Amino acid sequence: AGFRDQHNDARGPAWGGVRFHFQETIDTIRALAMWTTWKTAVVDIPLGGSMGGVVCDPHRLSTSEVERICRAWIRRVGRTIGPHRDVPAPDIMTSGQHMTWMLDEFETIAGDRTPGAITGKTLGAGGSLGRQQAAGYGLVYVLREALKELGLDARKTTASVQGFGTVARHAIELFTQIGGTVTCVASWDPHAGEAHAFRKAVGIDLDELSKASDRLGNIEPNAAQNLGYEVLEGDAWLEQEVDVLIPAALEHQITEDNVERVSSSIRIVLEGANGPTSPAAEQALLDREVLFIPDLLANAGGVICAYFEQVQSNMNYYWPLSEVLSKLDRKLTASHIEISDLARSKKLSMRDAALVTAIDRVASMCRERGWL
Repeated sequence: AGFRDQHNDARGPAWGGVRFHFQETIDTIRALAMWTTWKTAVVDIPLGGSMGGVVCDPHRLSTSEVERICRAWIRRVGRTIGPHRDVPAPDIMTSGQHMTWMLDEFETIAGDRTPGAITGKTLGAGGSLGRQQAAGYGLVYVLREALKELGLDARKTTASVQGFGTVARHAIELFTQIGGTVTCVASWDPHAGEAHAFRKAVGIDLDELSKASDRLGNIEPNAAQNLGYEVLEGDAWLEQEVDVLIPAALEHQITEDNVERVSSSIRIVLEGANGPTSPAAEQALLDREVLFIPDLLANAGGVICAYFEQVQSNMNYYWPLSEVLSKLDRKLTASHIEISDLARSKKLSMRDAALVTAIDRVASMCRERGWL
């Protein structure tokens, strides 16, 4: 399938001033597939890793157009997925409704009921309780353990967050519940074609700010300003004098070009997105003795709960919310302690300790199977 419009050239199509490079997209997907392999190995769940998607702008598509894309994608990949093969889960710009359309199309093709073939589904279609909260709550479970290690009281801790989608909102929710305060949030404004940061020194009110945002987490600047928020430039979330910085939107957000803007008050950087920090920027933060918790561990809550959903769907037996979140908490807490202990004992960064653990687990299984 190709893209057809007058804006296309050899590099790919453009939407809203953003040009997509097909080879770069393919290379990114390949890298993310390996990324997911390491992430599942870090938290010790029996899954591999792969990545795929559709290049489109969901802001400019109707509901029926999005449904047709979801079903068409399943018709393309249907022969390579299944409950015991490759099980898709949602990622950027996808919801439980999208995944349910995908499941319906897969079951239509297969002529069978196979709820374990897709995860991230709506509850009525066999989704797991806790799936919406998993990635965001997982961030805070890991953060809670990191704060303990640093001797910091969560009730006296402040944070700045990039993103206001599902992951960011649930992270803010749980962080507030344990006593923390989020003073700044950044989100994309599709109408202006730029990002804005929204600051309130006493702490944001998640419920009221949610009412000023759309279904994709894009906050409307005028509505936020009417609620008493300062509306700042998009990168202002980096400069806030807080204890914790949480990039939970897109990759390549903290780079060598803007890392100097990160406040000296930052004690912890917690990666809620995949690859939001460049290697050079990460090293600069490590040189400042910032505790850097990488995406491989920090945002693994989503893949863990996807695994939980696959297990429940295949058993046709579903757990209550408290059980899902309790299992998620135990899994991430144990993984954080393991990685943190290794980092201290071997004098490694948390990322290097996570990679050592993941690669060792994958290599050991390859040896046991006789592949090496």
